[in-house]
Amino acid sequence: MSHATPVLEVRGLGKAYRDYGGEWRRVLSWFGFGFKPVAEQWTLQNVDFEIPPGEAVGIVGQNGAGKSTLLKIITGTLRASTGEAVARGRIAAILELGMGFHPDLTGRQNVYHSAGLMGFSREQVDAVIGDIETFAEIGAYFDEPVRTYSSGMQMRVAFAVATAYRPEVLIIDEALSVGDTYFQHKSFARIREFQAEGTSLLIVSHDRTSIQTLCTRALLLAEGRVIKDGRPEAVMDFYNALIAEKEENSTIEVTETESGRVQTRSGTGEARVESVTLCDAAGKAVEHIRVGESVALRVACRAHVDLERLVLGYVIKDRLGQPMFGINTHHLGASLTDVSAGEFFDYTFRFPANLGVGSYSVAVALHASDTHVAGNYDWWDLAAVFDVVNVNCPVFTGAMWLPPEWECERG
Repeated sequence: MSHATPVLEVRGLGKAYRDYGGEWRRVLSWFGFGFKPVAEQWTLQNVDFEIPPGEAVGIVGQNGAGKSTLLKIITGTLRASTGEAVARGRIAAILELGMGFHPDLTGRQNVYHSAGLMGFSREQVDAVIGDIETFAEIGAYFDEPVRTYSSGMQMRVAFAVATAYRPEVLIIDEALSVGDTYFQHKSFARIREFQAEGTSLLIVSHDRTSIQTLCTRALLLAEGRVIKDGRPEAVMDFYNALIAEKEENSTIEVTETESGRVQTRSGTGEARVESVTLCDAAGKAVEHIRVGESVALRVACRAHVDLERLVLGYVIKDRLGQPMFGINTHHLGASLTDVSAGEFFDYTFRFPANLGVGSYSVAVALHASDTHVAGNYDWWDLAAVFDVVNVNCPVFTGAMWLPPEWECERG
């Protein structure tokens, strides 16, 4: 981690909502009359972290974990009950879609209004209003009332005005998820430009790809506390296991591999994966394969109790933990039914390794339905790792090997 002075420090942050049994009792308590709350609910407790310049941090957690409360305190729209959040430099935030936009004002008028609330003078906005209009790309709607906008158009204007000037800290709370694919790519490109120039990013999202693409670090919030702080891949794997840990007797195991990567395994254990092996065409276990080589993924598993239904799935991930391809036996039409305790199953999945050069991992899961969220028996991240090398294919870039058939007519 960088030793530069943090642009954001959060120390002992907590937020409690207190019920004093009446508004007058609440007001009098402010003046020291000693009224105590009759009920108290903490949405954040003892949250500590800091962000150095240029670092991108993702915040993940289930609904009600305290994510939005944390961001509102950092941006100053909500007061903390304990602790403090210290920002060094300007914070730009997109917390709620169209927050601060007046529905009867045009997009242009709302830009001046919102930028004014951010501390910019009319002259400063005059200098960038053309850039904001161009970046938002909503055409004539820019001079129409915001109440006529779609949610995607509101997001375009909100993002354009929030990023008209490069901030020291940019905070985004799920807002980009409502945009179309084209504008999402455009927004991510601007975010990366800001990062390269030293802007720190704080992003709240349920989208694993966004967190792992943009962030170098992630925080997992649960019941108002930070329960994990680390590399995005490890944190997202743990979060994935936490979501699946709704079954009674479900457990989560976290271990560190010899390479230093964090391996997460969760489930009830009613069925268990015993081994995962990647083999070449001859059936030999391999850790290095060639681009396009025919391989087989062998997964051995056993049921430990009687099960009505058993589904096996696997996903191949790149070195950042982003999924390259995933499938399960439910979607293949090959789910098992009426499984007996003690039954053993040895699956083999054959496919060409049409992957780009790099390091990959395999996660496997046993569950009762089409996803691991319901009836999670065993979810095992980093169950196997392998490298892909290019030995006999033309030089290419990217994560996939998609060799074209081509022709050229020359006139």
